[in-house]
Amino acid sequence: MAQNVTVQNVYIETYESIVRHLAQQMTSRVRPWCMEKGVSSHGHNWERLGTREAVVKTAVGGPTNGGAATVATPEQDYPFSRRRSTPGTWHTGDVTEVEDINQVLIDPNSNIAQAQAYAMQRSIDDELFDAAERDADDGNGGVVAFPAAQAIGDGTSSINFDIVTQVTEIFMNNDIDPDIQKVMFISPAQARKLLQLTEATSGDYNALMPLTSKGYIESWMGYSWVVSTRLNLGSTLGAGTVNCLCMTRKALGLQVNQEVNAKVAQDPTISFAWRIYCEATFGAVRVEDEHIVKIDLTETI
Repeated sequence: MAQNVTVQNVYIETYESIVRHLAQQMTSRVRPWCMEKGVSSHGHNWERLGTREAVVKTAVGGPTNGGAATVATPEQDYPFSRRRSTPGTWHTGDVTEVEDINQVLIDPNSNIAQAQAYAMQRSIDDELFDAAERDADDGNGGVVAFPAAQAIGDGTSSINFDIVTQVTEIFMNNDIDPDIQKVMFISPAQARKLLQLTEATSGDYNALMPLTSKGYIESWMGYSWVVSTRLNLGSTLGAGTVNCLCMTRKALGLQVNQEVNAKVAQDPTISFAWRIYCEATFGAVRVEDEHIVKIDLTETI
């Protein structure tokens, strides 16, 4: 019997009524770990005050020394300085035709707007990671390079116990309050290496049950550990290396002029097609060098 070759023309196809967003970072992982200022200005100055040491008072005035004049108040000229952040605008957009909306089960506009918001959150992390390492604006026309004393590692080893203790030593030498919260940003490869360290996984060293449901260690040696794929790769020592960062919330300043803002509207200049647009205005700067340490590590585990 002859086969009906036209039956395939009436085969039924089914489609989803939802859109699955592909794997991506959806929120900023660095923003919770920095200082933030919402302003409407071309630039924001982060004011700083340095230190001086007290001196011994060499004479005491009054009746006890025959009425001699009291010793002069010391004038030690406490040093003021500043860092300046300059904002920039990040944006992303897309267009959908009116007929597209009428021929699909899903709402492409809202899903595109959501995906754009995710992209903007990643841009915030990119700006903060970049600001951590680049030259900082001193607010007076000068620049401040990343201090060599705040960088360790030569890109030949991965994360290990000794490297973490070196970071701690730097913070102690800088008189950083030991009670202040600190975060270590590492790459997925370093997170994998961390799980191989006895000092990080053994209860003899880490009593905080480090193996969490997230699949990586979140707390160890007094640091919160955050995994990011946005860290600068090879920017210092070449391919195959990563610049991991350890810092407190006083290290970076984030100036936010305009929060992430999405707009969806029809454009009469292009047949009333829908424009989906997302933008934000922000800028970051390294405010206190002593509160951040850069660690150059190899990505070969």
